[in-house]
Parts: sequence; C-alpha cells; structure tokens
Amino acid sequence: MFQQPSPQPSVRFQQYAHVQASAECRRAGRVLWSACWIAVLGCQMLFGSAWADERHGQGQLTRLKVAQENAVTDLGVGLWAIPLPIDYDGDGDLDLIVSTSNKPSPGVYFFENPGGGKLPVFRPAVRIGEAHANVMLAWNDGQPVVCTPGRWHDDFLNKCLAGGQPLPFKPQFHIGRANQWQLLDYDGDGVRDLIIGVSDWRDYGWDDAYDRTGRWTNGPLHGYVYFVKNLGSNEKPQYDEAVQLQAGDGPLDVYGCPSPNFADWDGDGDLDLVCGSFLDHFTFFENVGTRQQPRYAAGRRLEHNGRPILMDLEMLRVTACDWDGDGDVDLIVGQEDGRVALIECRGFDRKRGQPDFLPPVFFRQKADDLKAGVLNTPSAVDWDGDGDLDLICGDSAGYLHFVENVGRLNADGTPRFALPQLLEADGQVIRIQAGENGSIQGPAEAKWGYTVPAAGDFDGDGLPDIVINSIWGEILWYRNIGTRQQPKLAAAQRVEVAWPGAPPKPAWNWWHPRDRSLVTQWRTSPVLFDVNGDGLNDLVILDHEGYLACFERFRDAQGHLSLKPPQRIFGDERGEPLRLNDGRAGKSGRRKLTLTDWDGDGRIDLLLNSINVEFWRNVGTDGQWRFRNLGSVSEQRLAGHTTCPTVGDFDGDGRPDLILDAEDGFFYYLANPWGGRTTKASAAQ
Repeated sequence: MFQQPSPQPSVRFQQYAHVQASAECRRAGRVLWSACWIAVLGCQMLFGSAWADERHGQGQLTRLKVAQENAVTDLGVGLWAIPLPIDYDGDGDLDLIVSTSNKPSPGVYFFENPGGGKLPVFRPAVRIGEAHANVMLAWNDGQPVVCTPGRWHDDFLNKCLAGGQPLPFKPQFHIGRANQWQLLDYDGDGVRDLIIGVSDWRDYGWDDAYDRTGRWTNGPLHGYVYFVKNLGSNEKPQYDEAVQLQAGDGPLDVYGCPSPNFADWDGDGDLDLVCGSFLDHFTFFENVGTRQQPRYAAGRRLEHNGRPILMDLEMLRVTACDWDGDGDVDLIVGQEDGRVALIECRGFDRKRGQPDFLPPVFFRQKADDLKAGVLNTPSAVDWDGDGDLDLICGDSAGYLHFVENVGRLNADGTPRFALPQLLEADGQVIRIQAGENGSIQGPAEAKWGYTVPAAGDFDGDGLPDIVINSIWGEILWYRNIGTRQQPKLAAAQRVEVAWPGAPPKPAWNWWHPRDRSLVTQWRTSPVLFDVNGDGLNDLVILDHEGYLACFERFRDAQGHLSLKPPQRIFGDERGEPLRLNDGRAGKSGRRKLTLTDWDGDGRIDLLLNSINVEFWRNVGTDGQWRFRNLGSVSEQRLAGHTTCPTVGDFDGDGRPDLILDAEDGFFYYLANPWGGRTTKASAAQ
C-alpha cells in the first residue's frame, strides 16, 4: 500500500544468568505459541471461515530484529529513559541501568559495558526488573543510592526496585508528574538528608491557550527542589519539615522536571547543583554559601563555546557521576525517545563561572531490536525500487526515517530490515518541530514534531513521494525528483485543495491556513489510495472536524494536479459518517490508519490504531464504504497513546501483512491470518 544497580559480584552474576535464562524461556514459549497458532490456522483452512469471523483474525505480534550483523546504533530502550550509571556486573566499570515506564515493555534494563573507554559500544539490553516512572540515583561516598518516591532501595543490585526501605516522610507540597527522591548528605553533618525534586503544571494548564497572535496566555512549567533535613540517623531517619530551595532572589525554579544533582563542580568544597528540565536545557546553580549552610546564586544555563548545551529532544532525566574517572563530575542524560547521552565535564571555567561541559554525545549499543525514535509511524513502500517493501517512518521528534528491506525472510517468517536512516530533502535532514507556538498543547512541546508519513506516487510520475501530517496539522508533501532506484526529495511544499472559499481549520487553531493549503487535525495518518479508480492516488485523512474523508485527486483545466474538497463517503455500519475523533484541541486527531482488503473478501477494509490495531471490516454493499469494528487483531497491548499500522505483502504469499509501531518505537509484525489478498491499497507502487 502507499503508506502508508553492594552485594558480592557472584550474586549479581547469578541474577544476570537468571535473567538470560528467563529470556530463553520466553523465546521458547513464543516458538511454542507460534506453532500452536500455525496449527489453529490449519484448522481454519479445514473448517472454513466462521471461526475466523469469531476471532476477528487475531494473531501473535512479533517484534522485529535488525537484520545486519554487528550493526551499531544509538543506545535506547523505549520511552522516557531514566539512566542509572552503576557497576552492575562488578567488573570495575560503570554499566548503564535504564528505567522506562511506558507501554508496552516497561522495566529496568541492564546495558553491559564491555570496556572500550568513555564511549563503549554497550551490549543489548537485558530486563532485570519492574519499572518506575521516578527513579533517582545519588552518589554517597562513592556508593550509589537508588530511591523511588517514599522508598530507598537498599538492595538494588539484587532486588532492583522490588522491596526497599520506606522513608518516613509525607510531602505537604504540590507534586506533579516529576516526583524525584534522593538521599544524600546535603548539609555536611555526615547524615543522609532527603532531597525531592517536583514538577508543577498548575500555571501551565493544557490546550488551546494561545491568543490570536500565537502568544501563550498561560504560565510556564515549574520545577522546584525541596530539602528535608534528617534529624535522626541513616539507619533510623527522622525528617524535619521540607524547605524549598532558593536561588538568587526567589525560589529555585526550572522548566518542569528538575532532576536535581549535587556535586562540587567549582572545587571549593561545597555542593553546587545542576538541574535538567522538561525541555532540552540544563541550569547550573553555584553554591555561594558553605558546605554546612548552602546558598545558591541565580541559575545559569549551561553553555559550550558561548552556545547553550541542548539535547536533541525533551523530557530530560539527568544523573551526575564521574563517568570517565578523571575526577570531574559528568552528566548522564536520558530523553523522551529512550536514548541516553554523555555530557562530559572538563573542569570549571572560572571566566564564565560554570562547569565546562562538552555537547552531548549519545551512547551506542550493538543493534538488536529494530527501533526508530518513539511513537514512530511506518508507511510501507518500495522506496528504492528493488522489488521489496521498505518503510518510511515518522516519529515524535519530527524526523523521517528510511528503513530498508534487505530481502529474504528470517527463520520465523518475519521480514528483514536494516537500521533506519534519516531522510533529507533539498540537502537538509528533514525535521518538523512545533517551536514555541506550533503545538496545541503549548510551548512545553517545542521540540516535538509527530511526523506521520504516507509514501506513494502523489504527482503521477511513477516515483514514490512522501506526504506528511505533523504536530501542526498542515499537510505537506516532498516530491521525489530522483530516480526509481535512487530517490531524492525536494523541499516540502503545501498540499493544496481547490477550496470554494477560505480553507477550513480546526476550531482551536490560533493560526489560519495559507492560500489553498490543507490543515486538519494533528497527528493523523494521511493515506494515499485510488478511491475512484481513475489512476490517481486520492488522499484519505481525517478532516478538520474528525470525520474520515476523501480528498479526490484531479487535474484542473491547466493540467495541474490538485485535490477536491473532502467528501465524507466513509460510514459506520448504520451509514452514519465515520467520525473517528470528536475530541477538541489536544484530544483531537491522534488516529492512525490504513486501507486494505484484510480479510480477502474483495472489499477494502480499515485498520485503525488501538491497543494495537482494530480491524474494521467493510460491510458495505453496492460500492458503499461501510465499516463494522471487529476488535483488535491481537490481545497484545502496544501503546498507551497510539500505534500506527501499515500493510503490504512482506512474505510473498499474495496477502497483505501488518507492520505497526509500538509506542516505545519498536516494530511488530503480523502475517495475515485471513485469506486476504494484496490489493492496490496494500501494494507499493
């Protein structure tokens, strides 16, 4: 289709071996499950399709692997990476423990450091325990101390985040999404105190808070840090009332998620503070008091060579440690897409009055599972003209990726793909970002883009182009000006519609569409599909009110291609126009879909995002588009927010198979369990 964590080392090694053995058992279980499923499919073929109708064609989704041997990629594990640099295997170097709490694979993961300097190539992740959304690591006299809200995990290396010692303190202050507890000797009395970093979203609010000039009328995100003195001992803590830290002339406040880290960066014997944020930057607070009585100067953004040190994405989680053993305290930073970076410290710059940090460098790992950002949005197409179906994918960061199908099938019948490559247009890496006012949900989302592509021939020249939606909701397309085997993209241009008047837009958009441009609900799939059979690919997408609509492609009197205004030709089984989302502002859009004959009955069905993907069977007659929801194609939950399906005949049996993303950026595959057949809607052109 056109698409579309100190016990003895031996204890730790026993735990690691157990994790590996468990993984082997899981793999064996999957093989057995697959065999059973194959047997069930055989029964289906013998006894007809009634059973399949009852089961809605459910099957097992298989995570895809990187096909290239010895390939290396950015280290990453799901969404919202919280990095904990700890010598987990007891070999004398720091490994990376990363917690990720979002679906479908939350957990704490161990990345083994095999050696190789400050930037080793880590081994693939091994899951060692259950996740938590707020985990913090502090170093006390050279020892790692791990906490979650209200709990100290005193045996982390053996038990991970299970169990632990309760911390007898109940906060009386407001706590938002970030609730970050640390134990460290804040005031130099030899007893570990409690530090709590919190976020406060109350001034910010959500949704539709721009005025007509694009100015955000609500407040910013806040990130505060509290000190809770321990009047007891490390073994029997007794906590005093919380004191909010001050900096300069007011409360210490960063943008959203503080991740407070204390260390003596300026070498004067007291503890300074570096905080992260919900966005992409870092703030240094110099201790201008003493070790026993800290007092902080106003915060200063960390810079390198006069430019701010920024991360590629947002939702930063920061842990300070001497990663490279040179005596300086570095920063290990996780971001929203699961990648983890080193920000190396090279001492203290007295002239600028702040630590001298280098720009972030992402850690690398041996490639394992196929991943492309997070909330990625695959669209199947033969991009390079070699006869097999590749993937064009967007992601939350606003990039576009090319994922090459390297041919043949794996032993388990899954297609084989190479590592993703970033796409360029007009010589520049493609990246769509919201900026200060491009997201419905405000300036906190400045670095997100949520690109959703459809790959296919949009201009009738026989070459696959790319049409995208994004966080903006403005539909753009990148024309392919290369060749069939060597595609090349021109700069983006707006998709135009022959509107009879001013272009419509979602009611909550502060900005108005330009000229004849198409603006619809954000984060929705465009689908290129020849609805009327005239040889031109039409555009199927949610309109500005959330109805699934067809924008018919046509040539005007001058021979130029354009789109007609939308027609709501798609209905539910009662014949009512199919409205896939009636939410407003931030709750609008967010529907990913594709069209294909999934069940092989000769009619084009709808596959729609759900916990994985819903199968909406076409039950229309006389050419009518009428859909009945038969439920999800699998019982596996792959998302809390959204998935994105694409289809194509990947195994060569003439039936459309399914590839979809999980929320954490990994890909899953389902061979078609029906008697379906590949149609123009599911075949790359």
